[in-house]
Amino acid sequence: MARYITKGVCAKEIRFDVKNGKIYNVKFIGGCKGNLNAISKLIEGMSVEEVIKTFKGNTCRNKTSCTDQLARALENLKN
Repeated sequence: MARYITKGVCAKEIRFDVKNGKIYNVKFIGGCKGNLNAISKLIEGMSVEEVIKTFKGNTCRNKTSCTDQLARALENLKN
C-alpha cells in the first residue's frame, strides 16, 4: 500500500494500492469523511491515468484539494 502525506488540505494522508495501472483501496485519513469515502468508491478500479486527468488541478477554497493531492500522489508514483 502506498502512502502519501498531503500538503494544504484537511486530509493528512492518502493510502492506496495500484495494480496493473488501476487504483484500489483508496483511504483518506482525515478530511470530509462522507465525500472522500464516496470518491474512493467511485474511483475503485479506475486507471491511474484517468484519475490524474480527472482530479489534477481540482481546487478547494482556491487552493489544492484532497483529490488534487491524490492526483499528485499518483504522478509521484509514475516518476
